Amino acid sequence: MTDHKEAFVALVTCFNADETINYEATRAQVRRQVAAGNHIMCAGTNGDFSALTFDEKVRLCREVVEEMNGQAKVIVNAGMPATFETIQLAREFDAIGVDGIAVITPFFIACTQDGLIRHFTSVADAVKTPVFLYDIPARTQNHIEPETARVLSDHGNIAGIKDSGGAQETLEAYMAIGRDQSGFDVYSGPDHLVQWALENGAKGCISGLGNVLPDVLADIVSCVNAGDSEGAAKAQEIYTAFRTDLYALGYPPALVKRALYLQDNSVGASRQPALLPDPDQDAKIAEILRKYERM
Repeated sequence: MTDHKEAFVALVTCFNADETINYEATRAQVRRQVAAGNHIMCAGTNGDFSALTFDEKVRLCREVVEEMNGQAKVIVNAGMPATFETIQLAREFDAIGVDGIAVITPFFIACTQDGLIRHFTSVADAVKTPVFLYDIPARTQNHIEPETARVLSDHGNIAGIKDSGGAQETLEAYMAIGRDQSGFDVYSGPDHLVQWALENGAKGCISGLGNVLPDVLADIVSCVNAGDSEGAAKAQEIYTAFRTDLYALGYPPALVKRALYLQDNSVGASRQPALLPDPDQDAKIAEILRKYERM
């Protein structure tokens, strides 16, 4: 297949017991993902970006890029509620040298579609690194309508969109833009739609669950690239089943982090007020990990 698909993992940020960032443990997670064949998204939803300071995000990005050393791609999320801070952060990432800058829709501040166009255009104008729109309305309460994405796709430095809305209809609408607009790539966020998205026009996926199942995610993508739809379906079946079991317990990013912690406690807990360790919940997560032979 000439249209090579790719998987990014929305990498967790590792913390010490005092909630400071454990950069060495985070670097170890980078190496683990690269070994599996995956690329990295840094400071995304699964990376606790909303709990990190400005300076921490900049250092985190630098550490990840240094650890990658060109072995795979790095996309980093610069999105903040205000356009002003988003641009400041994006410029820092631009100077470090990443493959893409994702910009999550502003959160807390309610935006019109015109406001979103101004926001993303301003950020894309301010940097040389390709910018990717990042839609996750369940967390931000601001949704990039497909027509808005189509308008923004005309910008020379807006290279695509990460869709984490979970609605197949919206993903299809974004992919239609990608078919019409050369250089506008669509990345699917929902873990249960990886194979479907890749086989129907998405350039790739950006997955949080890949922190726990990096090999299964890589298998889905490699099978799609090889034209092995049956193999991709088998790997996707495992991925979807694990997702269904784990996410039934609560807030997905915190559960992914806790599942990874039970595999490797060097990743630490999430910063508060996220999920607190709970013996009963840990037992349920451990049972799921054993079910899928991950402990």
